[in-house]
Parts: sequence; C-alpha cells; structure tokens
Amino acid sequence: MNNRLRCNELQNKVMSAKDAAKLFENDMIVGTSGFTPAGYPKAVPLAIADRVKNGDNIELTLITGASVGPELDGALAEVGAIKRRYPYQTNANCRNSINNSKINYSDMHLSHTPQWVKYGFFGNIDIAIVEAVAITEEGYIIPSTSIGNSNVFVECADKVIVEINTSQPIELEGIHDIYNVDTPPNRKPIPLIRVDDRIGTNYIPCDKEKIAAIVFTDLKDQTRPVAPIDSVSAKMANNLIEFLKDEVKANRLPKNLLPLQSGVGSVANAILGGLVNSEFEDLVVYSEVIQDSVIDLIESEKVKFASGTSLTISPERLDKFYDNFSKYKDKLILRPQEISNSPEVARRLGVIAINTAIEVDIYGNVNSTNIMGSRMMNGIGGSGDFARNGYLTIFTTESIAKNGDISSIVPMVSHHDHTEHDVMVIVTEQGVADLRGLSPKERALAIIENCAHPDYKDELYDYFNRACTGKYKHTPHILEEALSWHDKFLKKGSMMEKEVNV
Repeated sequence: MNNRLRCNELQNKVMSAKDAAKLFENDMIVGTSGFTPAGYPKAVPLAIADRVKNGDNIELTLITGASVGPELDGALAEVGAIKRRYPYQTNANCRNSINNSKINYSDMHLSHTPQWVKYGFFGNIDIAIVEAVAITEEGYIIPSTSIGNSNVFVECADKVIVEINTSQPIELEGIHDIYNVDTPPNRKPIPLIRVDDRIGTNYIPCDKEKIAAIVFTDLKDQTRPVAPIDSVSAKMANNLIEFLKDEVKANRLPKNLLPLQSGVGSVANAILGGLVNSEFEDLVVYSEVIQDSVIDLIESEKVKFASGTSLTISPERLDKFYDNFSKYKDKLILRPQEISNSPEVARRLGVIAINTAIEVDIYGNVNSTNIMGSRMMNGIGGSGDFARNGYLTIFTTESIAKNGDISSIVPMVSHHDHTEHDVMVIVTEQGVADLRGLSPKERALAIIENCAHPDYKDELYDYFNRACTGKYKHTPHILEEALSWHDKFLKKGSMMEKEVNV
C-alpha cells in the first residue's frame, strides 16, 4: 500500500472504518466528497450507520458536492442519522425522509455551497470525509472520481478522514486540477480562459495535523445506469441538433459550437449522445458531470476535451472505462465545483447550457425539482449556475408524462426553479421554441405550437385565449384555473418521476 499512502508520518493514522466512526458525535456538521454519485466515502458512513443501529444517538448535518451513493445518503437516512442535508440528493431513502419531513433539506445552487462553507453560513465543519486514490509524501490528498466540494471541506474542517479506495485506479492521479477561490475582499478573477487550461494542482493541500484517520477500502462507486436512447430522446436530440445547425448558419455560433454543458441522467445523456451522429466536430465540454455520452463523443472524435467535477460512468461500462483509461486521460480534467460551476467562468467561456425540466409553462418558466409543487425529487443541482450565465440556455423535456396522462407543458408551473428571464429555448420531441426576445404572449404561442403534445394543444390554446380576455394582458392568466390544471392530474396519479439535473 506504499504507493497509496506515501507519507510515513501518517502511517499511524490508519485504522478501521469502525474505529474512525467513533470520532463522530451527535449534532456534528460533516462535509463529504462525492458528486453524482462518484468519489463519495463509503466505509465510514456504513460504520456510522452501524453505530446508530446499535443504539448510539447520532444525527448529523450532511453537506456533499451533489448526489452520493447508497452507502452514504441511503444508509444514514435509513437509520435516521441525517438531521439536515445540503445541497442535492437522488437517493430514495433520503428523498422519502425529506418528503416526510424527517430530514430538513435546503435545495441550493451548487456553486453557492462552497462559498457558504467558507463564509461560515452553515456553521463550523467538524469533520470532512474524503475519498482518495492516494496521499502524497507531503500528506496531500489525491481525489478519486470526483472533486465536488472536497477541497473546501478539507480547508475548513477541524478534522479530516481520508478513505483510500483501492478499487479506484491509481491512474486517476494527474486528472485533477485543484484551484482555490479566496473570499471577498481578496477574491481574484479565476484565470481560466480555455476549457483545457490547467490553473491549479493535481492534489488537495491538507495540513497533516488535521488528518485524524485513514481508512483503506475497496468499495466501488455505485453509479446509476443510463437507459438506452429511445425514440423520444432521439427526436429531442435531433430537434436540438437542427436548432444548433440553424444558429451556425445565422452566424450566432461557430462551426464547432461553444463549450457544452449538460445535466445528468438518462434523458440528458441521450440528448447529448445524439451529437455522436451529427455533423459537429472539434467540440469541447465544460460541465459538472462527465458521463457515458461524453465518453462516446470522445471515442467518436467529436469531442477533443471535457472538463467536469466528476466522472460518473454507468456500472456496465465502468470496468471497461478503467481498463482503457489511458485513452481518455489527456482529454479529461476534474475541477472543484467552485470552478466547474462558476458563473464567472460559464459567462466567460460562453457555455451552451442544456438541462432537463419536469414541466414548463406556456410563458417559459421551468420546474426542475418538485412534483406537483410539493414533492421534492432531487434538487436544482447546477442547472441554475449555467442557465443564468450561459451563452445559450436550453431546457429539454418530453411533452407528456405518465404515458400521456399528463402534459409537461402547463399554463403555470407548480414550482419555479428557472424563471422566464433565464430560459431561452425549450426543446421537446415535438419541436423547438426559441423564446429569445419574445414578449410573454409571443412565448406562449411559440411554446404551445412547437413544444406541446397534440393531445393537449387545444386545451392550452383555449386556456391562453380565454386568459387574454382578462383585464391585464401582458402575461394573461386565470389563476384559479391554472392551479386546477394540476389538481385534475392528482386524480390520474402522481406525475412521473423524471430524471432531472445534477
């Protein structure tokens, strides 16, 4: 294990996960590595859950980068060990506890989380748990398949626990680029001009005195499978590609586009993957998550470089990806989410932001988090970081849900995540609505005509036309009816749980 733990002074910090779990006390604030779900600690959280099962009273405030795997969110939520959770999650146990009000959850923009940690808005971070592939001779930490907020937690926590995961290939060393952002008034511009720029170190600096425990483990990332590209996703991808081609023809985009950002999940993966068979070449990706479709684009020589904060490869492809990692290593970089999701950088690079909606209303407002306005799915993730700051902001959704029982285009969204001010383009399998420069009434006509399913067009037109007879005509609504539109769907069953953003 000497190639994994290279600092002789830290050899005496090696212990079992069970012993490391004894460092945790009730009411602690804990920050962990992990992002969708990759590079998250596994052994120590499972040991904490075992303590609770054996009668210990432990309730933690848990802060991560984004979603994490079942050994962390799932195991701790199941035993009631999470009191508060930030900033994003996808685990069923955790989600159910949030919706049952057993966990206090605050949904957040991912770029805000590292700032809040540094500013002390959450309180003092007692312990950071970080998964690594190795610790250097100096005691610095080399992350595994994600960075997320790991560097910030290590900087701010009183104690650090490192899980060295031997199932993560040591070849990951060198793929990371750790850059620290100061707090105001000492903050400087982030010196990132191109997607492939390196601006930091390939390790997380850490004071050796902070490291309280080192735990060796070989538990693999429990990444999520992605569904095959179906006909609906293929149509959405084709509609998006045609829109981008038109932008190139109109000289609003270069032939190789601008840096691409995409949300995570099967739908997002399928839509981005549609570019494999497109005419576009020489592409770059500046996003949060590097998932299967990005690897496909690299293999097809469509993408020359991809920057993210995590590598989230589906389980069926993970081993093959690791076996051939040398093919990809010089085309990939992982950054802290303070950089990958930075509004400053997204604006500078001119990112094309492509994210997923649960529902869109006729005026261009987007709900990407709450089913029927109240039932939390995952969270806003990083979509808002890119949507407000992208060169182009695109939201995709199938026009219907629940086998056609529900329209994803509605008179008024049941929950607002992205207002009409941040939404430029809507894409469904029916078509594309380009909303740039349109008044609210013009947006409504464009969305209904181009994006709504034929089964719901007449009903949406009827609502809009009757709303236009009211006294105020800038953004016409019949409020009681807009709300009842959602009520009638409750009789047909809850809305389908769509996969949404990171």
